[in-house]
Amino acid sequence: MKHIRSIYVFCSIVTSVHSGVSNLPEETELTTSCSNMSLRKVPKDLTPTTTILDLSYNLLFQLQRSDFHSFSKLKVLILCHNRIQELDIKTFEFNKELRYLDVSYNRLKSVTWFSLASLKHLDLSFNDFDTVPTCEETGNMSHLEILGLSGAKIEKSDFQKIAHLHLNTVFLGLRTLSHYEEGSLPILNTTKLHIVLPMNTNFWVLLRDGMKTSKILQITNIDGKSQFASYETQQNLILENAKTSILLLNKVDLPWDDLLLIFQFVWHTSVEYFQIQDVTFGGKVYLDHNSFDYSNTVMRTIKLENVHFRIFNIPQERVYLLFTKMDIENLTISDAQMPHMLFPIYPTRFQYLNFANNILTDDVFKKSIQLPHLKTLILKDNKLETLSLVSCFAGNTSLRHLDLSKNLLQHENDENCLWPETLVTMNLSSNKCTDSVFRCLPRNIQILDLNNNEIQTVPKDIIHLTSLRELNLAFNFLTDLPGCSHFGRLSVLNIEMNLILSPSLDFFQSCQEVKTLNVGRNPFRCTCELRDFIQLEKYSEGMMVGWSDSYICEYPLNLKGTQLKDVHLPEISCNTALLIVTIVVIMLVLGTAVTFCCLHFDLPWYLRMLGQWTQTWHRVRKTTQEQLKRNIQFHVFISYSEHDSAWVKYELIPNVEKEDGSVLICLHEGNSDPGKSITEDTINCIEKSYKSIFVLSPNFVQTEWCHYELYFAHHNLFHESPDYIILILLEPIPLYCIPTRYPKLKTLMEKKAYLEWPKDRRKCGLFWANLRAAIHVNLLETREMCELQTFTELNEESRGSAISLVRTDCL
Repeated sequence: MKHIRSIYVFCSIVTSVHSGVSNLPEETELTTSCSNMSLRKVPKDLTPTTTILDLSYNLLFQLQRSDFHSFSKLKVLILCHNRIQELDIKTFEFNKELRYLDVSYNRLKSVTWFSLASLKHLDLSFNDFDTVPTCEETGNMSHLEILGLSGAKIEKSDFQKIAHLHLNTVFLGLRTLSHYEEGSLPILNTTKLHIVLPMNTNFWVLLRDGMKTSKILQITNIDGKSQFASYETQQNLILENAKTSILLLNKVDLPWDDLLLIFQFVWHTSVEYFQIQDVTFGGKVYLDHNSFDYSNTVMRTIKLENVHFRIFNIPQERVYLLFTKMDIENLTISDAQMPHMLFPIYPTRFQYLNFANNILTDDVFKKSIQLPHLKTLILKDNKLETLSLVSCFAGNTSLRHLDLSKNLLQHENDENCLWPETLVTMNLSSNKCTDSVFRCLPRNIQILDLNNNEIQTVPKDIIHLTSLRELNLAFNFLTDLPGCSHFGRLSVLNIEMNLILSPSLDFFQSCQEVKTLNVGRNPFRCTCELRDFIQLEKYSEGMMVGWSDSYICEYPLNLKGTQLKDVHLPEISCNTALLIVTIVVIMLVLGTAVTFCCLHFDLPWYLRMLGQWTQTWHRVRKTTQEQLKRNIQFHVFISYSEHDSAWVKYELIPNVEKEDGSVLICLHEGNSDPGKSITEDTINCIEKSYKSIFVLSPNFVQTEWCHYELYFAHHNLFHESPDYIILILLEPIPLYCIPTRYPKLKTLMEKKAYLEWPKDRRKCGLFWANLRAAIHVNLLETREMCELQTFTELNEESRGSAISLVRTDCL
C-alpha cells in the first residue's frame, strides 16, 4: 500500500506543480524537507522563501494559522502521515500560490472549508471522516484537478456539491465503508477514478458505478470475502451506459469462479484495456468454462501480471484456452509460473502475445499454432531450449518483434531455421548460444541482441544480413571486433565486456557505416598494437560510447587501471621502419664522432691511458701513505724532448747536482724496465719520484710522448703536495701554437707558474737557485729511507741468495 501511495503522490506532484512552475521559469524552487523528524509543531525557523515544504511522517497534532503565515511563495505542502484531527483550510489563506496540499493518512474528522482559488491538488484520503467532507466552498475551487477523499459513508448528496467541477482524477482512499448509496459515483465528472477499498468490502456495486463514472477506473484491494459470485451477481452481468475504456484492478485475491465472472462481466462493456496486477486465485470450481460468451466485445487488450494460484481441481488446459479463445489483439500473462499454453485449432487475431517470466518449455511449439496476424511475441525468462523449434513456429506468423531473452536456447549446425521474412527485431540475450547461432538468424533482421551468450567468433561463412543495423554482442567471449562483410548496413555495434586485447583496425576499414561503437570494459593490452585504435577516437567525432571512463588498460601491469586516453605510445617505439632508420642514423653519427675523436684527439690513447690510470687508482687506494713514501726512490723525474736532450744533460742535470751530488734523478731512457711497456715505465717513474720536471719548448709541444708523460703527472695519485709538477720554459711557446688535442698542457700553461730559462747568462745563477728551491727535497732522509727499504726486502728473502745491500737505482 505504501508503495502504491508513493507512486500516486509522485505523479500528482508532477502533474500539479510542474504545470505551474513552467509558467515561472525565472523563479528558483526552494525545497525544505522536514520529513520523519518526530516534529510536534511546525518549525518557526524555516526559510520564508520556501516553495516546497515536506512535513510528512511526523507527530503534528494541530495546525495554527501562524504556522504558514510567512510562506508567501509556498506552492507545495505535504502533511501526510501525521496525527492531525481537525483542519481549517483558512489556515492557508495567506498562501496565495498554494497549488498542492496533501493531508492524507491523518486522523481528520472534520474540515472547515475556505476557498483557495489557486489550489489544483487536494488530498484528504485515508482519514476518519464519517461522511465525505465536501461543501459549497469545495465546489468553488474552479482550478481543482486532483481530489482525494474518504468517508465511512458515501451518499449522492456528497458528490452533488462538486459535480460541476471538471476533475482529472478523483482518489477515494477508504479506511472503512459502512454505507454506499448506489448511483453516487456517476455524479462525479472526472477522467480517472481510483478507489482503494478497505478489507471485506463488497465491491460489486462500486465496480458497476465506477464504470459509469470515468474513462479510467482503478480499484485496489479486492479480496475473496466480498462474495462477488452471488446469485444476484450472476443474474446481473449486463451493464449499460458504461464509460470506462481502461480498467485496472490491483491486489486481487478471489476464487477462480469470481474471477471468471469479472472477465465475463467486463467482456460485454466498453472496456478496451483490462489489466489485473498481483492476482491470486484458487478454490473449488462450479462454473462451466464452456458457457463463457466470447461474442459482442470491444476488448482489445488483456494483461495479467504477477499471478499466483492456489490448488484447485480444474485442468489447466481449460484456463489456457479461456484466454486464447478470447479473440483480441493483445494478451499478456506474465510472472505466473505458467508451464504451458494452449491455442485453439482455428486462426486467431492475436497481434501481441507476452508470456514473460514463466516456465514455458519447447512443448509449447510442438503442436501447430495458427497465429497469422501475430506481430510481437515476448517469451522472456522461460525454459526454452531449441532455437530452431521456435523458428518453425514463427515461420507461420507475421512476426516483426521477437523477445527470447533469458532462456536456455541453443542451436546445432544441422538444424534448419525457418524465420518469417517480416521479422526485424530479435532479442536472444542471456541464452546459451554459441557461434553457430549466426546460421539461424532471419535474413531481414535489423536489430539483433546477442549479449550475454557464449559466442567466441563471428563465422565468416554466415548468411549475409544485409538489413542489420544494430548488433549487441556484449558479455561474450570475442577476442576481436567482427568485420562487416556480412553486415553492410551496420550502424550500431555494442561489443563491451568481451576478451578484446587489441581491436583490429580491419573493422574500421570494412565497417564504414558504423556510427556508434561500444568497446568499453574490455581487458585492453596497451601496447603498440593499440596505438592506432587510441588515435582513432580523435577523428571519430564521438563514435566511441563510454569514452574514456570505460576504456581502461589491463595489461601490462605497469599501466593497469590507466585510461586509454592517458597512454602515450611514441611513434618511434611503434614504427619499426622509423626505429630502424633512427638507429642507423644514430650509429652513423656516433661512428663519425668516434672517428673524428680518434683522428683529432687521439681518443684510443686516452681510453688506454684512462684504463691504466684507473688500475693505478685502485691500487693506490689499498696502499697507505707510509708505503707510498717508502716506494719513492728519486728526487725528480725529468721529462723533455729528444731535441732538448743536450741542454738537459749539459745544463740542467749538472746544475741540479752542483750543490749536493746526492740528488737522485730519474730519466726515462736510463731507468726503463725491459719487461714493461712504455706506459707502465712512465707511471713507474712518476710514482717513484717526489717531483716531476717538464722542459717546455716548441719541440716538446710537437712530441706526443712528452705530452703523455705530462698527462700522467697531472693525474698523479701518489703525492699530497699540489706543487709536485715543475715547469721550465726553455723557449717561448705561444698558447695558440699548442694543438687543441693537448688541453692539459694549455691548462697548465695558463694556470700554473713556470720557470723561464733566461737568455742573459748572467741571470742563470738566480734561475738555478729558484729551481733547487722548487725541488726542496731532504736528500739525507731520502737516502736513509732507500737503504732501509732495501734492507727490509733483503730480510724477507734471507733464505734465498744474498744481493747487494745498496740498490743500483739508489746510487
